[in-house]
Amino acid sequence: MFLTPLVVDFVAEMLGYPFMQRAFVAGVCVAVIAPLVGSFLVHRQLAMIGDTLAHTAFAGVAVGLFLSATLGSPVSPALTALVVAVLAALLIQVLSEYTDVYNDVSMAIVLAGGFALGTVLISATSGGIAVSISQYLFGSLSTLTRGDVELLVGVSVLVVGTVLLLYRKLVFVTFDEAAAQIGGIDVRGVKRVLVVLTALVVVGAMQMMGVILVAAMLVVPVAAATQLARSFKESVLLAVVAAQVAVLAGTTLSYAYGLAAGGTIVLVAIAVYAAAASAKLVGAR
Repeated sequence: MFLTPLVVDFVAEMLGYPFMQRAFVAGVCVAVIAPLVGSFLVHRQLAMIGDTLAHTAFAGVAVGLFLSATLGSPVSPALTALVVAVLAALLIQVLSEYTDVYNDVSMAIVLAGGFALGTVLISATSGGIAVSISQYLFGSLSTLTRGDVELLVGVSVLVVGTVLLLYRKLVFVTFDEAAAQIGGIDVRGVKRVLVVLTALVVVGAMQMMGVILVAAMLVVPVAAATQLARSFKESVLLAVVAAQVAVLAGTTLSYAYGLAAGGTIVLVAIAVYAAAASAKLVGAR
């Protein structure tokens, strides 16, 4: 009884700040699209592609900041990150399709190249853009602008709409690629759409989560859901629920204790995974 007014006052105070309102809207969006796309990646054993595209998004941010510094006119780092991440996603797929390079090798090549490009651009400006790029590396609640949130909402609508439209094809290709090919599905096209959607999720979430941690939201909630789900569709729904819990609890803890938002959210997600794994073990006995 005594805690209820305190909780209400705390929530009212927290949501009274516009930057926290933006943070929660952005968080809810991330917690929908990341596990939604991540569910297909995990079951296709492509969990590390999120990390790869996060590092190439870092290069894209560096490109934007570098162009702004050298041209003397503002260039959106989010836009350049999106372009570079999408191109990197398609490059990974093309390398896998047309060369003898396996998926994990192609991802390693693109990851290394993206991170190398970012560091070269930072050094080319004598470290002048290093301060600006740090917010993209580690994420920040306070730097989220209304434009960032509007972009993320737009990306979320596009990602959810595409997944709903191609859901059956995505599931078919994910679980039986050979049968999908025989059934007349454009397997290459579907796989390319999936990696592009992954790039969109990574870039959309990086302002809040940071490129270092954004890949975790593609994987950890899905891993938690697979501990308890009895079907793929149920796994997707539980993954979204797990991600929502992680984002809402992590964002609140971040505000309450002055902690890094991205790291706090990921740690809560891991705790949710540990709880789900423990529940599965207990249920198996």
